[in-house]
Amino acid sequence: MHSTGLNTNQIMRQVIYALVLGVSASYVFFGWGIIVQILLGVVSALIVESAFVAMRGRSVLASLSDGSAVLTAILLAISIPSIAPWWLVVVGVAFAIIFGKQLYGGLGNNPFNPAMLGYAFLLISYPLQMTTWPVDFLSLSQVVDEVFNLLNFDGISGATRLDDVKTSLSLGSDIATLQVRSISQSWINIGFLVGGIYLLARKIIFWHIPVAVLAGILTVASLISMLDAQQHLPVQNHLILGGTMLGAFFIATDPVSASTTPRGRLIYGFLIGMLIVVIRTYGGYPDGVAFAVLLMNMVVPLIDHYTQPKVFGRS
Repeated sequence: MHSTGLNTNQIMRQVIYALVLGVSASYVFFGWGIIVQILLGVVSALIVESAFVAMRGRSVLASLSDGSAVLTAILLAISIPSIAPWWLVVVGVAFAIIFGKQLYGGLGNNPFNPAMLGYAFLLISYPLQMTTWPVDFLSLSQVVDEVFNLLNFDGISGATRLDDVKTSLSLGSDIATLQVRSISQSWINIGFLVGGIYLLARKIIFWHIPVAVLAGILTVASLISMLDAQQHLPVQNHLILGGTMLGAFFIATDPVSASTTPRGRLIYGFLIGMLIVVIRTYGGYPDGVAFAVLLMNMVVPLIDHYTQPKVFGRS
């Protein structure tokens, strides 16, 4: 992140503000689920963070006041299905806070993005719950019934658009017959794109990573599409479906787990974009943002080591 003169809490709040448009778009198309998941996630994060910090003999107030736990919870909550059972976000947030942050010593010491670590854990452990999304706007009462398993509604959920497309392609359908378009996902991604531009304008994040992520997606998606345009997702759909913009501007740019050198950020971001497309196309999961980011988090020390700028006055 840039030297903005803002403290950690202020930076975290700016990132949360930038998420508002994308979250609002999700609410408009799919209803109250995303709000309920965010509330569950934030409450869980505050409780888990407080308990774990207290166990370590650290200041609970100081830890909570930096806002990192809340932001982690929000990022995870908006990444999982908005009608997921209540315990899913609770377990995911607890895993993210404990194994993605606190066990490494707290904020600033974690090698992996906590929210994506929690997401990957949930996707591997509970694939059915993590790939069942609402197909229409749901009222607050419907969401509460579904999330807390009070009633069992039929016809309100389905696979993610990326999962639906991928499954159909594997069964022999082609792009022309699938009509791969999703107005809702497009507007949600546009919302996160605008939020990302806001972060760039406020100098909260560097431009290198999001630009490189999108360049990596465009490059690899174009090459794969050239092999068989009828059996692979079109380039533009890699940008408007799934968690592309959220990943590029809010996930990959995590200042702790991302590369810290100018050239390193470009390499790091480009490789994330490449991996996203490869995982989406050939992997077993519908979206590849979380796994791409986590894999590149592992390589960050190597990237930073070989991309250190030359010190002025030395040859």
